Amino acid sequence: QVQLVESGGGLVRAGGSLRLSCAASGRTFSFYAMGWFRQAPGKEREFVATIRWNGGVIIYADSVKGRFTISADSAKNTMYLQMNALKPEDTAVYYCATASLVSRTVGDYQNWGRGTQVTVSS
Repeated sequence: QVQLVESGGGLVRAGGSLRLSCAASGRTFSFYAMGWFRQAPGKEREFVATIRWNGGVIIYADSVKGRFTISADSAKNTMYLQMNALKPEDTAVYYCATASLVSRTVGDYQNWGRGTQVTVSS
């Protein structure tokens, strides 16, 4: 089992930046990739970005490409999401998750954190 804890969310004005962290513990050798997802009120959970844990593969949703950067520090068992040029439509609860493959699909991810709220004011 892998435990995930997100942090770094908050309230920021449009155009601002935030850096989210996802700390993993437990069976951290057991997953192949990690991803960020987000869920706004009344909407389905959607893919944001994913990274192969040992590097080499990164995928972004079109809506965040060029503004968000995903990275991972395997020595610290931590994944990051640097979010720049934030927009009000980025407002959501952001979740991290692990998977046995690199995927954009929610159903491919097995372990989930509890999420961290990001609110972008206009």
